[in-house]
Amino acid sequence: MVTIHDVARAAGVSPATVSRVFNGGRVTPERAQSVQQAAAELGFAPNRLARSLRKQRSSVIALIIPDIENPFFTSLARGVEDAAQRTSLSVVLCNSDEDTDKERRYLEVALGEQMAGVIVAAASQDDTDLGPLIARGVPVVAVDRRPHDAEVDAVRADDQHGGEVATRHLLQAGYRRIACITGPEGASTSEERLAGYRAALHAARSEGIAADDAYVRHADFRVEGGRAAMRELLALPEPPDAVFVTNNLMTIGALDALAEAGRTPPGVGVLSFGDVPWASLVRPSLTAVELPSYELGRAAADLLLQRMEGSAAPLQTVVLRTRLQIRESTAGPVASD
Repeated sequence: MVTIHDVARAAGVSPATVSRVFNGGRVTPERAQSVQQAAAELGFAPNRLARSLRKQRSSVIALIIPDIENPFFTSLARGVEDAAQRTSLSVVLCNSDEDTDKERRYLEVALGEQMAGVIVAAASQDDTDLGPLIARGVPVVAVDRRPHDAEVDAVRADDQHGGEVATRHLLQAGYRRIACITGPEGASTSEERLAGYRAALHAARSEGIAADDAYVRHADFRVEGGRAAMRELLALPEPPDAVFVTNNLMTIGALDALAEAGRTPPGVGVLSFGDVPWASLVRPSLTAVELPSYELGRAAADLLLQRMEGSAAPLQTVVLRTRLQIRESTAGPVASD
């Protein structure tokens, strides 16, 4: 195979000069012609893929999310990619699995590979460290979740308001022992949705409703976590008559645990924070807080692009509203079978 050194010998120049000719560097017209002629005679083809990667490194951004299997993050990723494609950016997708060590390694890769920017849904409010990227001037946008004290732009849903609306709906439907299965302690979405649940119960205290943390469970935002938490709640001396589950995958687990126990909605009300594609098809159909997942991704990418283009505007936090989609799973305890 003909190498760059063979071309250099045939043209009477250094390998560095050959490299400059094929990578757009500055050389005299005479030397460029000599190198190109020697390359043509020897049948030399430069490694265009490697050159492309070197030249396009600044056109690559990283998207770090906690769980690619969750339809919410799949839709969010699509929003990021669609926005990025409009400006010929490429997106590298990284899955942190809610693991701050794994997340840190991906952040180090983004820094080491000189990626043009990073969009991250933080694994932890307290332990996700964006400092090294910020210190090196790499544009960063936090999406869905934002670490404490991180000086970055952010795009998120109004999680606390959504949690409050969801819990208030369960109260209005006639449920009184309302449980909450939320995500890991330390995740901003877990804490904010739980705060909305507590705020709604606190506002209803005049109706004899008490906020009781015996009905609160932290899980892992995954199916098995929701299943285990629901089993614990059903084993209480006085089980809940409704449950607000703060993400869609845990809702699947909670529904499975209820089915095991012979309890079905709406006898036990079930409300999911985060819709799923089949929510309207199951029977009873599932009441859910609809999240603007695609719009979150698109807005995060737009903010990142502004920073990459040199915007010096003050840091922004874009908050998108949720929407409650009422279906049959919260029709009220009187519908119990």
